Amino acid sequence: MRIAADMKRFLQVDGAGRMLFTLFCYGIGMGILAPMNAIYLSESIGLSKNEVVSIFVVSLLLNMGTTITVGLLSDKLRSRKRLVIAAALLCLVGLIIYMNAEGYVQALIGMCVVSAPSGLIMGQLFAISRNHFARLAGDIVEMAQIWLRAGYSVGFFCGLLAGANLYLIATFQGVLWGNFAGYAMLVILLLFYREHSEEKKQANMGASEPFSLIMLIALLLLACADAIRGLYLPLVVKTLFGKPEYMSYIWSSQAVFELLFMTIAGYWAAKYGSKIIILIGGFGALITYTIYALRSPLIVFFLIQPIYSFFVSILYGVAMGYVQRMFAGRTGFGASLYVFISLTASLIGYLLPLFIEGYDPSIFVIPIALVSISITIMSIVLIRERRLSQLPQ
Repeated sequence: MRIAADMKRFLQVDGAGRMLFTLFCYGIGMGILAPMNAIYLSESIGLSKNEVVSIFVVSLLLNMGTTITVGLLSDKLRSRKRLVIAAALLCLVGLIIYMNAEGYVQALIGMCVVSAPSGLIMGQLFAISRNHFARLAGDIVEMAQIWLRAGYSVGFFCGLLAGANLYLIATFQGVLWGNFAGYAMLVILLLFYREHSEEKKQANMGASEPFSLIMLIALLLLACADAIRGLYLPLVVKTLFGKPEYMSYIWSSQAVFELLFMTIAGYWAAKYGSKIIILIGGFGALITYTIYALRSPLIVFFLIQPIYSFFVSILYGVAMGYVQRMFAGRTGFGASLYVFISLTASLIGYLLPLFIEGYDPSIFVIPIALVSISITIMSIVLIRERRLSQLPQ
């Protein structure tokens, strides 16, 4: 009953439907390219493994720098919407360069121009949405953030399915134009969105969390493991089963569970605490990476997706809100910090598997180790908090 009432209230908030549709369309555009990006660089342009990784690393470094710099300054801006529109237009220019690349240098330039503003876009979109709901429906701020993130995820997985079919119909050019359409749609929809600027005296930004560097490190390790999966699983799937489009189908099978799991995880986090739910999600990731490392049959890759979907729902829903609440008074910085953690994780995740030859499933021994360390850290934090709570006041 509470979920139904909260969802009804969410949809009745002025501008909520438009923001949800904007993130859904943006997710479609991102999902179309995501599993094919490394394969495009490897097969269509003919780059080596080290060249592919170097392109991702350089573009990520630029993305990280842009994201955290804008995050530090964005809370002083009067309009975040204009910033996001300008960033998306720059991404469109970069995509034109990228899709016409014939060698390493052109691919690097195109990827850098596309990637540098992308973290800025995600961080500021969620800062915009948090301010929006804090002003108009402060009692459902946290669940609104989760549902908006779920809308992006559902769009992303729809994009994965669309990307697989675009690849079969129009090869990599069709996939790249699909990504182009996602950024273009974001620009068009934002032009018609009325931004609600943050009020300095605004108090109802949702509950706050104490700052915890050790928990940020634990989240970074989980995100590192997910980044390794994001880049290398498509290449491992192609090595094991021979067809790159299988990865889009495997990934898109998560879409069925994403909205449900994010909603459930959000209410559980409100009831039991974010840290314990993130810990439970870590165990789901550990199971999945073990399956990947064991060279399981294709059907098992599909069957394990609901478990991994639960982990991703927590990592991108509950964990995002947890980090934002550490900086409840600085929405732009809080949202950008979470994206910065994800980008840092991607950088580390891309580099670690270079120590393993080729695209062998043994790569997933690395995320198994990372998740195990993260689980240990979070368990220690929770045990310490329980002991402190039991001490006499």
